[in-house]
Amino acid sequence: MGTLGYGSPATQTSFDDRALHHLQVVIVAKFRRRESFVFSWVTDRNAGGGRISVWLDPCNPLFFRYSGNRAPALNRAWIDALMISANSSGGLFFSAEPEATVSAR
Repeated sequence: MGTLGYGSPATQTSFDDRALHHLQVVIVAKFRRRESFVFSWVTDRNAGGGRISVWLDPCNPLFFRYSGNRAPALNRAWIDALMISANSSGGLFFSAEPEATVSAR
């Protein structure tokens, strides 16, 4: 499990390394364009359940901490789905990986 940390002091949440790597690609692409947006996800029942939404802004500290030392292969379909969500008026909503072939980084 990896960790996404945002803000100062950092609010941290866990995602598996594969999901976190895909989120990093999408979030960094938005930040490179200096775009702010809402990021939402559903928490595990073991963590209390429910939905969390946070306003992400490129001016605030952000980090991605991975438990593994190798970057997972990227699924282009997942990146595209997450980017479409991120560009919508509702903001980025984390969704499960769609079925697709995995491509190299």
